[in-house]
Amino acid sequence: MGNKEPQSSKSGNSIRFPLSFSFAMGAVAGVVVLVSSAGGTKHGLRWDLGGIAFGIAFIATLLVSSLLVMSHKENPDYLSEGSGVNRRSSDRLPGARQAAADAAGTSAETAEKKDDGGTPTA
Repeated sequence: MGNKEPQSSKSGNSIRFPLSFSFAMGAVAGVVVLVSSAGGTKHGLRWDLGGIAFGIAFIATLLVSSLLVMSHKENPDYLSEGSGVNRRSSDRLPGARQAAADAAGTSAETAEKKDDGGTPTA
């Protein structure tokens, strides 16, 4: 059931978006580290630290965004049908209270007065 591949090739499970997003985030991280690690205009740019920052940011962002894309799954159509959708507890509670009172052999009003949740009587 969960192993079905989507029928449409243009579904959300494409790797293009996470890959391009990860590249952009890696580039931003690499440039920031490249410029800030130089320590001023007298020193040269630290390409090694910029490359390391790019790689770490690229892999971390690719991992997180790919997992988020893969975890997305549309709900089946049968879940939106039936009597369980948009039920309000205010509609169900009087019926449930009456059924519990019938099972206990008392009326719903008596059961409601007995168990009001207030202070206990001595």
